[in-house]
Amino acid sequence: MIILGLDPSLSCTGWGLIRAEGSRIAHIANGEVKTDAKAPIAERLHHLHDAIRAVIGAHAPDRAAAEEIFVNKNPQSTLKLAQARGAVLAACAAGGLQVNEHAARLVKKSVVGTGGADKAQVQAMLKVLLPGAVIAGADAADALAVAIADAHLGSNP
Repeated sequence: MIILGLDPSLSCTGWGLIRAEGSRIAHIANGEVKTDAKAPIAERLHHLHDAIRAVIGAHAPDRAAAEEIFVNKNPQSTLKLAQARGAVLAACAAGGLQVNEHAARLVKKSVVGTGGADKAQVQAMLKVLLPGAVIAGADAADALAVAIADAHLGSNP
């Protein structure tokens, strides 16, 4: 089973692919899709959509997973996140993928063992779980954590 984990954001969307065989996982690839902050929002969303479609086309995952949306204190940030997430999830649907959604605390608990883990703890655990993997950045690390959590959690409860 190849799982595509996603960490959507308008500025930088992280993606990570793992292979899950029973309780064993292995790193396949990861990356980040950055958009130009000066470009019109429609162009940025189109870029995200196309880039994720290209990842799906190149790696043929069996399913995808993303964190459930959360509400920021800043309503504008929440709207931009929702739009980016929509573009990314639409790319998954266009690629024929089921998308599982998991709460951020559940992702952290699945990867680190505690739902209150910080980014540094998640990244440290990724080095243990995916030895030798070169991770493109913080957003790619978050996406890999989502993929790993999905391997353990599967479909939404």
